[in-house]
Amino acid sequence: MKKIFIILFTGLSLNSCSQPKEEETKTTPPPAVVLKDIFLADPTIFYNEGTYYLYGTTTGNSSLNGEGFQVYTSSDKKNWKGPVGAQGGLALKKGDAYGSQGFWAPQILKYNNQFYMMYTANENIAVATSNSPLGPFRNTSKEPLAASVKQIDPFVFIDDDGKKYLYHVRLTNGNRIFVAELNDDLLSIKPETLKECIAAELQWENTQNVSWPVAEGPTVLKKGGLYYLIYSANDFRNPEYAVGYATSTRPLGPWKKATSSPIISRNLIGENGPGHGDLFLDKDNQWQYVLHTHFSATSEAPRKVAIIEMNFVEKDQELQLQAKKESFRFLKTN
Repeated sequence: MKKIFIILFTGLSLNSCSQPKEEETKTTPPPAVVLKDIFLADPTIFYNEGTYYLYGTTTGNSSLNGEGFQVYTSSDKKNWKGPVGAQGGLALKKGDAYGSQGFWAPQILKYNNQFYMMYTANENIAVATSNSPLGPFRNTSKEPLAASVKQIDPFVFIDDDGKKYLYHVRLTNGNRIFVAELNDDLLSIKPETLKECIAAELQWENTQNVSWPVAEGPTVLKKGGLYYLIYSANDFRNPEYAVGYATSTRPLGPWKKATSSPIISRNLIGENGPGHGDLFLDKDNQWQYVLHTHFSATSEAPRKVAIIEMNFVEKDQELQLQAKKESFRFLKTN
């Protein structure tokens, strides 16, 4: 009996060892997401119902260059998708509105339950409308705002009393910022209200001492009883292109430049050519300024989109604008 028991036990042991081993499961990690810089100049961000919409002058080697305005979207200002415009990535497409070239510096606003795009084309200012921030934006008349000179860089500000003002740049002995009250249709100005706001006259505003000084890219807001006009100066190709601001107690001026030096410059953020952007309030009630910079230390193009926080700081019995250096970052898409 003892001998039989040993044989049975051995058989059981051999049978157990012959069971196949479970194969080890190897998992392949997902490929790393490669984020890409967004190449736009003269950027603007429009916030509407939980979504941020980013527009600007198409730059770089994009096939859409010169064809209209791209738009990117984000829910958090960090993760961007696009271009996602209604027409192959474009929110406004050449042929649907005024202009055949030089589509620059758009601004988006919501007015009378429609979305308006104020923009530059052919060195004139035009207006297009859409039922969606994604477009398509169209201008059926295909005519610019009437003017006796070339004009660019439109920005519409609607005051507490409902009056509307067009801040813009007129090309007359330099790039100079003007303002005029708009008619309610946003398609024409009241000529008798046209006034010059500012020109590039300070040392930082014309570092190359050129005969055609540049002040451009106006953005306006109202806070604490003051109107703030944020602008850029120097030629955009100049590494010292930078951002300053002026204040006034009235939307038509007169304007007083707030400081003798820029509030955003390459000295602050370490990037060449920062400027020509737009100030907006995010969903956390934090002021942000979106802008472009040069591509690198040696190349201006294509320009890249970045963002920086802006704060109002009380100084000398006045609220002054300051940029938060450590918040500066480039916007990217996957």
